[in-house]
Amino acid sequence: MAFRSLTDRYSVAPQLSMDDVAEAARQGFRAIVCIRPDGEQKGQPAAAEIGKATIAAGMTFESIPFQSGMLPSETDIERMKVVIRGVDGPVLGYCRSGNRAAMLWAFAEAGTLPENDIITAGQKIGIDLSPISGALKRNAAPVTDKAPGAAPGSAPGRRFDVVVIGGGAGGLSAAAGLLRRRPNLSVAIVEPSADHFYQPGWTLVGGGVFTAKQTRRSEASLIPKGAEWIRSRVEQILPGEGRVIVADGAPLSYSVLIVAAGIVLNWGGISGLEETLGRNGVTSNYRYDLAPYTWQLVQTLSRGTALFTQPPMPIKCAGAPQKALYLSCDEWRRRGVLDSITVEFDTCTPALFGVPAFVPALMNYIRDYGVDLELSSRLVSVDGTRKVATFERKGDNGPMQIERGFDMLHVVPPQIAPAFVRDSGIADPSGFVAVNPATLQHITYKNIYALGDVAGTGNAKTAAAARKQAPVVALNALATLDGKAPVYAYDGYGGCPLTVERGKIVLAEFGYGGKLMPTLPGWILDGTKPTRLAWFLKKDVMPRLYWEMLKGHEFMVKPEKIAS
Repeated sequence: MAFRSLTDRYSVAPQLSMDDVAEAARQGFRAIVCIRPDGEQKGQPAAAEIGKATIAAGMTFESIPFQSGMLPSETDIERMKVVIRGVDGPVLGYCRSGNRAAMLWAFAEAGTLPENDIITAGQKIGIDLSPISGALKRNAAPVTDKAPGAAPGSAPGRRFDVVVIGGGAGGLSAAAGLLRRRPNLSVAIVEPSADHFYQPGWTLVGGGVFTAKQTRRSEASLIPKGAEWIRSRVEQILPGEGRVIVADGAPLSYSVLIVAAGIVLNWGGISGLEETLGRNGVTSNYRYDLAPYTWQLVQTLSRGTALFTQPPMPIKCAGAPQKALYLSCDEWRRRGVLDSITVEFDTCTPALFGVPAFVPALMNYIRDYGVDLELSSRLVSVDGTRKVATFERKGDNGPMQIERGFDMLHVVPPQIAPAFVRDSGIADPSGFVAVNPATLQHITYKNIYALGDVAGTGNAKTAAAARKQAPVVALNALATLDGKAPVYAYDGYGGCPLTVERGKIVLAEFGYGGKLMPTLPGWILDGTKPTRLAWFLKKDVMPRLYWEMLKGHEFMVKPEKIAS
């Protein structure tokens, strides 16, 4: 079958056969999207069958069906956006004829590509998209969106009391905390993504506990009431001028700036990795579209070699590389195939975990699962075609490189601060925002604060840390607006629920210097040991706390006041 290309990254086709799936893999497609509901026609292959063949061929599969003669729903469009923008390579969509596959692509690209380019792309492959022209116009997202209740008449380029860079956990929580305390503030949130993800849940997606859909919500639904959403990308911070330049060039002036821009996953930092992600047995729970592939690999592997890696610090959620390891081993043990699989954990760190109190319990699982633990071992390259990973390790005569064949490779990429932070004169030598570790105020520019993964602090980069940092930043930013010095301090708290098996977790909670900081008393929950209570908290309680945190609800968070 000939696949018809709308762009170099997206093509469409009529109903696929198993041979078509194999041909798509040979042509270099990285994902297949089913747009057709099951049962439309007698003898039609089920989406599950095509999906199974797609995964077996080393590609990602997504099903987003809608009926012929209907328009896709907003949810369908958002899901398609995630696939198109999240998959690293060409995507193939199919339905009965290819028309619906083209239509869904058109809606996903509305607001990104000019309407004329979308219509023309369809015409070139014999698909008329002009009948949906009006709907495309309505679906095209403006550069600036307001949350319900936002003040009318606000626009990019004017002055705000507070500009927040980043609409993730830290940025939304801090903005919501500000507006809850002072509703009349003018607050802008600069965030380009239409989707918000509960990233701590991706480990459980890769372990078959959550579905990917459970971790995603629309960004628009989470913008605090009264804040203005600037849906654009930051290109530069001018701290001396009190301005932020966004992608369209319009400057945003601020009285206080809060930087919550997160951390960048540097997939290109490992040679050959980007070319093979999502196929050839190479996966990562650090990406929304790949976490389901992790679970697919775990389910299908019955013998062979599975490698799990951890890069140099800093990284977000330093326990996540181990969580993937433990949940995979637990599933293999439940299926009775663990003894037929060689499992290896390669970590750049000199110890299994940075806080010694939690190492004994984790080492028990390393031994019980029969994991070959390689410390100070860094993944430097991946050859997906040969299924070979190359590691750099310490040798008697200096660094040496070791090649390891694999059937499954779970990769965590090295991570760096965003380029605009590194280049804007507000970064420390490591590239992250240079702040006082207690007040989270910039060491030079007193009207700048940072929190979350982008802050240059020595705490664990976790959502739990952002939950504790957000009220500190909100309160101190208000003090700055009032011409006062910061009044509250962050103690370095971070929480890392290490899922050592399905149903048990070692709940590591600690602050600066590795000081143990348990939320619950030891007689209720001993965080140094695996417990079922910690599993319940991770699976059922923490997701709810997370979504409430974004609304400015500060449960079990009491900022410490600085002694006068």
